[in-house]
Amino acid sequence: MNKQDVLDLLKKINYPGFSRDIVSFGMVENITVDGNSVSVVLKITTDKDDKKQAVLEAVNNVLQSTNTFEQIDVTLSEQGHTPPPTQQQQAPAEPSPLEGIEHIVAVASGKGGVGKSTVAANIAVALTQQGHKVGLLDLDIYGPSLPIILGFNENPELTQDKKLVPLNRYGMKVMSFGFISGNDTPAIWRGPMISRMTEQFFQDVIWGELDYLILDLPPGTGDVQLTLSQKLRMSGAVIVTTPQDIALSDVRKGADMFRKVQTPVLGVIENMSGLIIEGQLSGGKDVKIDISGIENVTVDKDGHFKFQVDVFKKGGGATESERLGVPLLGEIPIDKEIMDSTDNGKPLVLSHPDSPVSHVYVKIADRIHTALNS
Repeated sequence: MNKQDVLDLLKKINYPGFSRDIVSFGMVENITVDGNSVSVVLKITTDKDDKKQAVLEAVNNVLQSTNTFEQIDVTLSEQGHTPPPTQQQQAPAEPSPLEGIEHIVAVASGKGGVGKSTVAANIAVALTQQGHKVGLLDLDIYGPSLPIILGFNENPELTQDKKLVPLNRYGMKVMSFGFISGNDTPAIWRGPMISRMTEQFFQDVIWGELDYLILDLPPGTGDVQLTLSQKLRMSGAVIVTTPQDIALSDVRKGADMFRKVQTPVLGVIENMSGLIIEGQLSGGKDVKIDISGIENVTVDKDGHFKFQVDVFKKGGGATESERLGVPLLGEIPIDKEIMDSTDNGKPLVLSHPDSPVSHVYVKIADRIHTALNS
């Protein structure tokens, strides 16, 4: 057996508690095959000894089952057993996964002002309510909005080895540049500083074990997106747009960028998809409302009426999802409850869990979960 054969065997071993294997998690640091001897060095940084031991035993058992090697040596790199890599072993840097995090999902948009951060927060909360371990990271360094959307702005703790501890909010682990800089302080930074800060949010934050890490990206295809594509292996991206053509043209650029860096586009979300108008007529009689150009007007016997106005056109998200060959994950209307919940610092799926719009967010979260676990 050669090194690649051993690596293929190790791909069959899942990290305890997850459906992903230890190779895709980046835990196999080095493999050396020398005749009848094999040495495997694992990089497992969790502080849970039982999980470390479980992985060590699983690797030993898989290698022994081949009846190929007389000597098997499986060690942890943090114990100082990592051999120096030879020139032949060195390979070009590739995006790496974050240990202990099963899925990293980017919520992106081609332009600002489409409600991406509100969508990201509600999706994260919906996944948390479904029993998943979720982290939410605000990477919009120029305009962090999670402190407002989640209704708190505290300073994260710093450990002795200068690692940041994420804040806990609504059952999620949360981190934002706004927690560090203060939400009223503008970030006047050039590209290299943005890139370094982006890397620090992954390398120097103790995320622990998560089912999902939701990334709230800044709009466009700038320094943050470039750093992510180079340094981090993402499970997929969700594109948020509004229905009008000017937003859709930017969506195409963002979606094409993710595909070029081999990050799957999980689907498109059309936000601000029509304005729902409700009211009450006086008199309490059955009546008809004839509003030219507006369909699906309903009026009940008590005079309560409801209809939708397509302020920004309609169907742009569906058209773009067809062009990209990805699902339309959901259409979220303009709703006063969304504005109120955002201003009050409590996402809609928490403040109004029974509202029709909350159900849309929950269905979007379900579809993302299904796409990544089917």
